[in-house]
Amino acid sequence: TNREGSTIMSVKKQYSNMINELKAEYPKNTRVMCDSMNDPYAPVPSGTKGTVTSIDSLGTIHVKWDNKQTLGLIYGVDSFHKITSESEA
Repeated sequence: TNREGSTIMSVKKQYSNMINELKAEYPKNTRVMCDSMNDPYAPVPSGTKGTVTSIDSLGTIHVKWDNKQTLGLIYGVDSFHKITSESEA
């Protein structure tokens, strides 16, 4: 129905806005630190620092970690923060 189509378009717009907000908040080369990662196989250890390389269309924040891992962060699932002070970088 028309209402369903309108709801789908609204959800797509909200999702697109969320991706754009992530890209604005974590642009390429932003430094981040992993607080904890919900990955049972090869999580990035807590306290590991890395550099954002990109954010894909699903909202995964791709990071090149200082320990050479390249596992992406999932916003709302993994716990991490932007490094804003020189002493933390």
